[in-house]
Amino acid sequence: MEEIGLILELEALKVTPQGVYLITENEQEILLPNKYVPADLEMGDKIEVFVYTDSEDRPIATTLEPKIKLNELAFLKAVDVNNYGAFFDWGVEKDLLVPFSEQFTRIEAGKKYLIYMYKDKLTNRMVGTTKFGKFIRENKVEIEPGEEVDLLVSDETEIGFKVIVNNKHYGMLYKNEIFREIHVGDQLKGYLQRVRADNKMDITLNSANLSEVEVLANRIYERLLKEKGKLNFSDKSAPEIIYSEFQVSKKAFRRAIGLLYSERKITITPESIEMVK
Repeated sequence: MEEIGLILELEALKVTPQGVYLITENEQEILLPNKYVPADLEMGDKIEVFVYTDSEDRPIATTLEPKIKLNELAFLKAVDVNNYGAFFDWGVEKDLLVPFSEQFTRIEAGKKYLIYMYKDKLTNRMVGTTKFGKFIRENKVEIEPGEEVDLLVSDETEIGFKVIVNNKHYGMLYKNEIFREIHVGDQLKGYLQRVRADNKMDITLNSANLSEVEVLANRIYERLLKEKGKLNFSDKSAPEIIYSEFQVSKKAFRRAIGLLYSERKITITPESIEMVK
């Protein structure tokens, strides 16, 4: 069934004692159990649901929002480990199984792992894996330099952060090009710089249309807006204070506020920065 693992907008078809049956474009009927049926749902109405399989491998719908969908990656928490494998909470009633054969390292209950979810061709079940390299490497690159992409930060290295790009490709964010705090597990927007010979991508968080100074200046100005027009530090403040606020060097900070000053957006004193009203 093609609908398994996806969020769909389906039409309410008929009411039964167990719930409301929804119908797909392929005229497949899927049960939405009573506990998920909105009180104001009428037959013929469209409703957005997530479709997966229940404990008896029957297609079933839910209004719960999944933490991961078909052919996606997400950090999920292992809630149990037994003789079949590890089970993960993914936001719906039935936990997601990661069999032992799909575990890169032995999984421990209570810890979070980066999981890829795919549909098993034999059983039609949704299955998780930590061995997702085979799925990432098979994807053809169809992104142009400068194009905006979705990022999932998967690991930190000495030179930067490994990221998964659009749930399809490997990429790298270099630390010397990052001007904000980033953590493993963060989901971000970024831009493709280049595709390397090994098919991996160099990624930046800055639009190609903006310089690093402009990006930082925009961040500082947004912070001023949130803080009612005044920040109680300036380019005369200690480097440690500046870094704790914006995770940038004092030199980079001075250039950014210099740009804002030249645009007559701020005034600068030894103790503070204020917006020009």
